[in-house]
Amino acid sequence: MTERLVRRFIPDWENVGDPAVRERYGILSGGVGIFLNLLLSAGKMLAGLLTGSIAVTADAFNNLSDAGSSVVTLVGFKLAGQKADDGHPFGHGRMEYLAGLLVSLLILMVGVELGKSSFEKILRPEPVAFSALSVAILAASILVKLWMCLFNRKLGRRIGSAAMEATATDSLSDMAATSAVLAGTLVGGLTGLCVDGWIGLVVAVFILRAGWGAARDTIDPLLGSAPDPALVKQIQEVVLSHEQVVGMHDLVIHDYGPGRRMCSFHAEVPQNADIMAAHDAIDHIEREIYQKFGVETTVHMDPIATEDEQVNRLREQVRGLVRQLDPEMTIHDFRVTRGPQHTNLIFDVVVPHRYKLSDEELARRIEELVRGLNPDYYTVLQLDRSYVGR
Repeated sequence: MTERLVRRFIPDWENVGDPAVRERYGILSGGVGIFLNLLLSAGKMLAGLLTGSIAVTADAFNNLSDAGSSVVTLVGFKLAGQKADDGHPFGHGRMEYLAGLLVSLLILMVGVELGKSSFEKILRPEPVAFSALSVAILAASILVKLWMCLFNRKLGRRIGSAAMEATATDSLSDMAATSAVLAGTLVGGLTGLCVDGWIGLVVAVFILRAGWGAARDTIDPLLGSAPDPALVKQIQEVVLSHEQVVGMHDLVIHDYGPGRRMCSFHAEVPQNADIMAAHDAIDHIEREIYQKFGVETTVHMDPIATEDEQVNRLREQVRGLVRQLDPEMTIHDFRVTRGPQHTNLIFDVVVPHRYKLSDEELARRIEELVRGLNPDYYTVLQLDRSYVGR
């Protein structure tokens, strides 16, 4: 069913890196969500009126809010699909994240209101009428929500959309919540126990939990989360596969929304290399990264000494020393200047963000380790924090 809808309404559906195609995926998801949630809300509203159940009525309003969330998702994808302009040269892709965040806030608001209504029902319980029609409506709703969860999850994973993943999570929590309402309706109808308020409270907890998880997933990319380690490794493999490049450092990846990533890094080349050949290799690397990963890339070329055996030996010694402090610590831009009284070892150190020592203390410890090699060695170092996480 999902594939049939995708192929029917999304031309070029396989080209998920194209912002226009992503926009059509968002419109399809939003349109299906609006239609089905309005249908479910109307059915549950009828069931709530027939039974007088606060849990059923609350679940109806939950579906109504889901329809509103689908509208937000649809509008968010539409705005995210706009082309770059003078005021937004990197495009509008982050509107998709904002849409997901707004959906999360709507979910949380519904959960809070439902919790308040359910608590009042616990304090002042009222009998709930049993209706076979309401039971049938709730059972059908569970099946519809299960399909919506699978539908949005499949679309979200296909295009890598946090907003659609949030919608899928919301559908899953709705399914669990409606299951609880159905169980409460059956228990109340068969035993006469007033469990309606308690069931409504369980539903509220499901909704709040789903809202918080969805909010977390959309806030991270807005704040600037670390890039996917798999992508970092793939980019490093591409760069180091070129024989003209002997190392790389200072990799930074910026996310301006799905399909709108940019990166920059320094590529180390031998200082005696043919400058035109090295430049041609750098150009090829930039094109290759874009073709393979859809990431626009800017590379700074760093010339380094590779033929001085003493410098190479010192570089490896110092690299081993800093790894004693942390295995993920790296060095780059290593240079040596010799004088009559002492030798300066000049280099940069990339430090993981989780490393606890202050920059001053870390610099002191590195200097002590280097002086342990030779008392005449002095360090001139720059400490950088890693931009790619673990």
